[in-house]
Amino acid sequence: MSAEDRAKWNARYRDRAGDSYPRPDLLLLDYTPPLPPNRPGRALDLAGGVGQNGLWLAEQGYVVDIMDISRAGLDRARTEMAARSIRTVNLLCVDLDTTPLPTDTYDMVCVFRYLNRMVLPSLMTTIRSGGRLIYETFSPAARQSRPDLNPDYCLAPGELASAFPKWRVLRDTEDGVWAQFVAIKP
Repeated sequence: MSAEDRAKWNARYRDRAGDSYPRPDLLLLDYTPPLPPNRPGRALDLAGGVGQNGLWLAEQGYVVDIMDISRAGLDRARTEMAARSIRTVNLLCVDLDTTPLPTDTYDMVCVFRYLNRMVLPSLMTTIRSGGRLIYETFSPAARQSRPDLNPDYCLAPGELASAFPKWRVLRDTEDGVWAQFVAIKP
């Protein structure tokens, strides 16, 4: 992403600063595995925006990294963290086009409304064996209601299943504008 992208997302989050804080995404609620007792898990909320998913994961016992290009989005997450007394979240303002993901680090990664095909190979290696990927982004049908949506930001049917071969797929669906994929790394 460029400085232009960073400015666009910062402006978008600043414009929405007065909105109520969003709830975590339902797919995350449905597919997040419970942690074993006395074992904190590591999670990544990739392109996490204002962090509603990462904060929810922290409340479930995960130590969470929220990565996003927008400082304004992460500042909103920081404010919400303080209000909830959450201390197990790292807010990382990064450009996902140029920031490598650590290897074999996360028990769970969630990605919502973001698609960067160059990052997919890194997702394969950043998730530990037995770890889970929860992914939801736009399907091609989204362009019917949002014709200005760049088709490069829409998943093709079966695209993530092809990108993550040999993973145990728990969900691979298109539901209206959303493509959803949940899988466990072998």
